[in-house]
Amino acid sequence: MKVLVTATNYSILCEEAKQLLENNGFEVMENPHDRPMTFDELKEIVTDIEAVVAGVDTWNEAVFAIAPKLKIISRFGVGVDNIDLDKAKEHGIRVTNAPRLNSNAVAELTINFILNALRNTPNLHESTRKGNWERFVGNELQNRSVGLLGFGNIAQSVARKLQGFDVDIYAYDKYPNEQIARELNVQIVPYEEILEKCDIVSMHLPLLEETHHFMDDNKFTKMKQGSYFVNTSRGSLVDEKALYRALKSGSLTAAAIDVYEEEPTNKENPLFELDNVITTPHTAAETFEVYHNVSLLTAKAIIDVKNGGAQPENLLN
Repeated sequence: MKVLVTATNYSILCEEAKQLLENNGFEVMENPHDRPMTFDELKEIVTDIEAVVAGVDTWNEAVFAIAPKLKIISRFGVGVDNIDLDKAKEHGIRVTNAPRLNSNAVAELTINFILNALRNTPNLHESTRKGNWERFVGNELQNRSVGLLGFGNIAQSVARKLQGFDVDIYAYDKYPNEQIARELNVQIVPYEEILEKCDIVSMHLPLLEETHHFMDDNKFTKMKQGSYFVNTSRGSLVDEKALYRALKSGSLTAAAIDVYEEEPTNKENPLFELDNVITTPHTAAETFEVYHNVSLLTAKAIIDVKNGGAQPENLLN
């Protein structure tokens, strides 16, 4: 059986999982590009593929129609907005993901973003390396209010890590876990209240049809004057043009984003013109620990399907 791995750096960072697949009779084919694969690239090889360890490439009817042997897509991560679950089911393709395993990594980068935005650290780093000696006056996190849009595993981990910072934490979620909220001293409130009162707003919603461009001009206008915005979830949750306008006007002090509406994002992205934006290339879950744990989980799911025995963990369809 042939397994296509579109997640990057597999041989380097997932050696144990690759060996596990090979020991169970799989031939592992890896993404030769340091980015998501395009349809034209997939169509050249997907005809003979029986399993996929998927990154953020698009898996839809167009791909399924030319992949008659495909039995399972095991998502190397949590979000499956790049996979058409209904069409996969129609084609008899099982889809799994790897929830919780990247929560700590993404939560740590979120905290990193908040602190760096408050103190303007990246710009000061670049300025100092150029021989300058700027005296930038930033803000402290202590006594601030932090709002979490979404209260799933990652947002809960963020709330847990914020406990020692002496902040007030608010969260919005359509189906909130009230018990965990009480344990973490998080107040569950409507999203309008978060936008209006919080100094820092961090995005953690899933990308669904109803949440596409959740943050638009209207919602950025409602945010507290001088507040900060963080997104380590999905780029399409945010209208980037609206974010640009909010930052350019000064209604937002700064933003820190790891995800974009188009990925890889273009160097001409207008957000990159602004000094009050911190950017990284969708790297929140890029840690050695995540690669090790997620790769083993995805490999075991594929082996389960091949053996026809136990139901693969985290089956979505």
